[in-house]
Amino acid sequence: MTTLSSFRVLVVPGLYNSGPLHWQSRWQRLYPSFERVEQTHWDAPMLEVWSERMQQQLRQSEQPTLAIAHSFGCLTTVHSALSEIPNLAGALLVAPADPDKFDVSAAVNGRLLIPSIVVGSLNDPWMESRRARHWAQVWGAEFIDAGALGHINAESNLGDWLYGQSLLQSLVGQVALA
Repeated sequence: MTTLSSFRVLVVPGLYNSGPLHWQSRWQRLYPSFERVEQTHWDAPMLEVWSERMQQQLRQSEQPTLAIAHSFGCLTTVHSALSEIPNLAGALLVAPADPDKFDVSAAVNGRLLIPSIVVGSLNDPWMESRRARHWAQVWGAEFIDAGALGHINAESNLGDWLYGQSLLQSLVGQVALA
C-alpha cells in the first residue's frame, strides 16, 4: 500500500519563503522528514534560478518525490516538472502566483506528466480564481476551489490546515494509481 511515507517530500515556498505560522512551516514541524527547497535570494523570484535549485535538490535522491508548493513555488515546481525530472511523482500546487505577473507564462505553459492538484482561493490577490482554474487546465491538474482563503498563507490563519493535508493524501492516492 502506498502511503505518504513512501515518498520524499519537498516543500517549495514562494516569494519571501514561508514564515513559522505558514501552513508549509507547520507541516514541516508535523512531518520532520519533509525537506524545504531553499533559495539563495527569497526576495528575487527568478524562475530559471529557483527551478534549477529545485532540480538540484531533486537529483540528490532517486526516491519518488512529492512537491508541496505555494505561490511562486508553484511556478518553480511546474517549470521543474516540465523539465521531466524523473523522480518528481506528484505536486500539490497551492495558491499559485499568476505567471503573467512575473512574465513567465511561456515557461510554465505545458501539460504536466505527473498527478497534480491546484488549490485556488476565491479572493487570492496573486491569482484570480478563474485564472487559477485556467492554469490548472493548462497543466492537466485537478482544480480545487478552497473558498475565500486569501493567498492561503499565514494571514489566512489556517493553523495546520487539515483540509490541505487531506488533499496531500488524495495526491498520494493519485500517484499510486498513475
